[in-house]
Amino acid sequence: MTEFSAFLAAANDILWHNYVLYSIVGTGILFTLWSGFSQYWALTHGPAVLRGGYDDPDDPGAINHFQALSAALSATVGLGNIGGVALAIGLGGPGAILWMWVIGFLGMGIKLTEVTLSMLYRNTDDPENPHGGPMWVVSKALERRGFARLGRTIGVMFCVTLLVSTATGGNMFQAWNVGELTEEYFSVPSWISGIVLAILVGAVIIGGIKRIGRVAAMLVPLMVVLYLTAGTYVLAVNFAEIPAMFALIVRSAFLPTEATGAFIGGTAASAFLFGLKRAAFSNEAGQGSSPIAHSAAKTDEPVREGIVAGLEPFIDTIVVCTFTALIILSTGIWNRGPDVTFSAPVAAVKTTAGWQFEPTPLAGDGWNSGGKTALIVRAHTRDGGFDRHKIEGTVVANGAGHEIQWSTFESPIEPLVIGNGFYQNYIGATLTAKAFDSVVPGLGKWLVSIAAWLFAISTMISWSYYGEQGVVFIAGDRPVLAYKFFYCALIIVATLGFVKTDTDLDNVTGIGTAVMLFANIPICWFFGYQAMRAYKEYISRLKSGRMGPDHPPPDLDDLLSGRDVERS
Repeated sequence: MTEFSAFLAAANDILWHNYVLYSIVGTGILFTLWSGFSQYWALTHGPAVLRGGYDDPDDPGAINHFQALSAALSATVGLGNIGGVALAIGLGGPGAILWMWVIGFLGMGIKLTEVTLSMLYRNTDDPENPHGGPMWVVSKALERRGFARLGRTIGVMFCVTLLVSTATGGNMFQAWNVGELTEEYFSVPSWISGIVLAILVGAVIIGGIKRIGRVAAMLVPLMVVLYLTAGTYVLAVNFAEIPAMFALIVRSAFLPTEATGAFIGGTAASAFLFGLKRAAFSNEAGQGSSPIAHSAAKTDEPVREGIVAGLEPFIDTIVVCTFTALIILSTGIWNRGPDVTFSAPVAAVKTTAGWQFEPTPLAGDGWNSGGKTALIVRAHTRDGGFDRHKIEGTVVANGAGHEIQWSTFESPIEPLVIGNGFYQNYIGATLTAKAFDSVVPGLGKWLVSIAAWLFAISTMISWSYYGEQGVVFIAGDRPVLAYKFFYCALIIVATLGFVKTDTDLDNVTGIGTAVMLFANIPICWFFGYQAMRAYKEYISRLKSGRMGPDHPPPDLDDLLSGRDVERS
């Protein structure tokens, strides 16, 4: 596993160089200013479109605007909102949340641009089963300019990156988090959760985009309301802490965050890095994934769907992620004191491989083999001037009960244990669950477990469709069924223990996110002017009153089921 972790870290160092981060921020600023702050129209006109007053059964497409947004949101509002926020805080500190907000706001402009482009160039040869996404944009746009072969090649390259991201962030990240959370709370082996997830996801994706749209339209509102309702209660209990938490977020975004308890310290640079990475992973702005779902919407106005898409980063990052962040910060779970005190002093021994702590015996029952723990030590100075480090530990059975075996630690000086105990190593969604538990014992166990399962299933079904469209573009419809079986198999593989730590988890999802950004951002740069031209023409008609709802909004039941766009 050491070699695997080293490979993941090396790949992320290359893919997430600072210039990648600057390109995302720059792209968001560009299209925000160019569109005259399209975020305004997303927040005002977007809800009116979602309500169904603009839906028309005779327009090309397969699903209505609300279902298209739900399908895209089901891929973004997921474990990135539960586990990803926890990762951002654990690795970058509270300041990471401010940069998530910034990327969420700028991402609204990016989403409008990339979705509008995909709607302009989508393939509607079969009006009931349209295909769209950046691969169709670059392919058809360059074909019109006499570079058909080049367009096809770049389109295939994008699809390859799409499939990488589908396998990692859209699939394995979700399955891994659910497996870890379920094993932590219910002692169910992670691989069993993987099998169950594979069966449930397979039952949905076999029905194609219409079934995915129907399921997403039911799941997304349910899971968001459930999660926000419980989160509101936790924040009400800790209401007095909220102003201080906002101040901490802003301060930590620009100044180092001191190491306290389980948190080993973070810099402004680490807050920026991990906040941007988690926000980019969570709302997918610039990846080019959600345009694939929006391209299935029934509409003859490309910009209209782009405006709807602008709501995604707002809902995902500015609303849901903020809830999670305030819950984690206000409860203090992120920088808590030791969970278990030592019965005897511990010291490290120098070996040829590095420093090694003797196994720590565990008293009492309630320990499960494979449980994750962490030891906080003071050693050499790392990036940012901090000298605290986290050493991972694993609970194993011995003849008398259980003990912790600590990972080997490399340092030029002897590591000294800080404090009088060690920590349960809560990773990703498990940390969020423990935050809920700290307010109402058992709340996190059930709420976050249920939410994690719902979020993971909804995310995986949408990402399966994204990957499927990549396969269709590359090789046609024939290999789609085989792809779906392979996709479900990956769910099980992700729960077999290949990823062990929060750093590995961050690196796995980072690879998938980064490769798509490399492919899609240049497409937005080269062809974004077409989206801006169409957007300004649409807003001109809207402001002048030349365009309005074609009919009263449909019944809510018809909207959710998609019957409002079915031909009679």
